[in-house]
Amino acid sequence: MRVFVTGATGWVGSAVVEQLLGHGHKVTGLARAKDKAAALAATGAEVLSGTLDDLELLRSAAAAADAVIHTAFNHDFSKFAANAEQDRRAIEALGSALIGSNRPLLVTSGFAMLAPGRLATEADAPPNASSFPRQSEAAALSLAERGVRAASVRLAPSVHGLGDHGFIPILIGIARQTGVSAYVGDGLNRWPGVHRRDAALLYRLALEQGATEAAYHATGDEGVPFREIAAVIGRRLGVPVESRGPEHFGWFGNFAAADMPASSAHTQSLLGWTPSGPDLLADIDQPGYYAAR
Repeated sequence: MRVFVTGATGWVGSAVVEQLLGHGHKVTGLARAKDKAAALAATGAEVLSGTLDDLELLRSAAAAADAVIHTAFNHDFSKFAANAEQDRRAIEALGSALIGSNRPLLVTSGFAMLAPGRLATEADAPPNASSFPRQSEAAALSLAERGVRAASVRLAPSVHGLGDHGFIPILIGIARQTGVSAYVGDGLNRWPGVHRRDAALLYRLALEQGATEAAYHATGDEGVPFREIAAVIGRRLGVPVESRGPEHFGWFGNFAAADMPASSAHTQSLLGWTPSGPDLLADIDQPGYYAAR
C-alpha cells in the first residue's frame, strides 16, 4: 500500500513510518521542518512539506494514497483547545478525500476522560466536547457515518522508549526543578503505558487488516500506579518521593492525578498484536531516560 502519514517525523509517527517501510509499504510523510524532512527522506519515504493547516494539501495527499495514518498533533498545552480544533479540521480534510473509497483512515487519540476510575475497553465511547476539547475520535466517527473506513488508535499516555520526549520526561523535569518526585493523593491512580515499537506495530496491523473497528487500544501495561512511576524517578534522581497536590505539577496537574487504566485484550485478540517491548517501569529505570537534554 501507499500510505500517507501525518506526524511522520514525530515520536510515534517516525516509528510508524519505519514499521511500514520495513514491511513493504510505500510511505509519503508530512513534514514541516527542513531538517526533519531530510531525515525522513533518508528512510526511503517520500516527503511532503506542509502543516496541518494546509487542508487542500492534506486532501490531495489522502486522495493519492491507499490509506492514511494521522499521528500529528500540536502538543503545546498552553493552547490545547486551538490545537484540538486544528486536529479536527485536519481529520475532516483527510477523510473528505476518502468518502466511499473503502480506503482506511487511522486517527490518533488517547484515554483522558474516557472511563475515569475504571478499566476502559475498546467499546467505551469517547468523551464529548463539553468534557474534553480533543475530538479526534468524534471526527473519525462522523466520517464513518459518511462512508469512510475510519478508526481510532487510542495511545497510552506514556508511549515510552529511549528518546521519549513526552509525559515521563516532563515528570523528570518537574522532579529536578522541585527536588521532589511527587504523586497526587495516595498515588494509586493508574496510567497505561506502551512501548513505542509496539504502538507502531499496532498501527500497521490495524491498517493491513482493514481498520474494521471503531477503536483500538495501544496499551502494554493496563495501569501502573502513579506513585510507582514517581518512585523510579525519585530513586534515579536521588530525590524524595512524596505526595503533593495537583498544583505541584502546574499545568500538568490534571494529568498527574488522572486515573485511566485501559485494557487492550480485544485489540490483541483481534489483530494478533502482542506487546513485546519493555514495560513502563523497566523502561524508565534506564539511565538514558535521565541523560541531560
